[in-house]
Amino acid sequence: MKSALDFLVALKANNDRDWFNANKEWFQKSAEEFKEFTNSLILGINEFDDFVGSIDPKDCIFRVYRDVRFSANKAPYKTNFGAYIARGGRKSPFAGYYFHLDTESSFASGGIYMAEPNVMKRIREDIDLYPDDFLTIVESKKFKETFQFFDEDKLKRVPQGFDKDSPVAEYFKFKHITPYHSLSEKDITDKNLLKNTLAVFKEMKPLVDFLNRSIKGLNE
Repeated sequence: MKSALDFLVALKANNDRDWFNANKEWFQKSAEEFKEFTNSLILGINEFDDFVGSIDPKDCIFRVYRDVRFSANKAPYKTNFGAYIARGGRKSPFAGYYFHLDTESSFASGGIYMAEPNVMKRIREDIDLYPDDFLTIVESKKFKETFQFFDEDKLKRVPQGFDKDSPVAEYFKFKHITPYHSLSEKDITDKNLLKNTLAVFKEMKPLVDFLNRSIKGLNE
């Protein structure tokens, strides 16, 4: 993954169209490297979570081009590569697995991000109904050693209709359920990056299964 990471470092220092166009070949080589890695992740994930199914890596990878229409930051390109691996790809309504390559904060993550309000409500209801099942997953020793939660993505109060004294009350506050595992530059350039990332995602699977049961339940 070194070519992709080196490209992102250079892009961060030269985030303009002239530089990008002059280095289009480097971008294409880096994007292809990331695409091949994403394809390997898809194949590896399917060995323990076949609900993901067969997906084209290009349907999982996010575009490098930024939408700057309503942003004060007019830099035209993202300085990261990201792929969301779930049934249907990056636009999937289902919980899945996310890999983020960045010059400063690479990580392996997963769960559900920016779900529709009715989906998050159903997930909270199921956490409320099955608190022991949920806590067995997210408060296991291995899970807590592997993942952290983005604390800034929380509501200030428990949503209306949920018990603020529940043992899972703090989890009702999450706007997204996306625990993450940080990856250092050493981790990214390690020859065992694929194997190590799949091990992280395998640890994530029970949570992904819990979330997807809630999501699928909306359509039953």
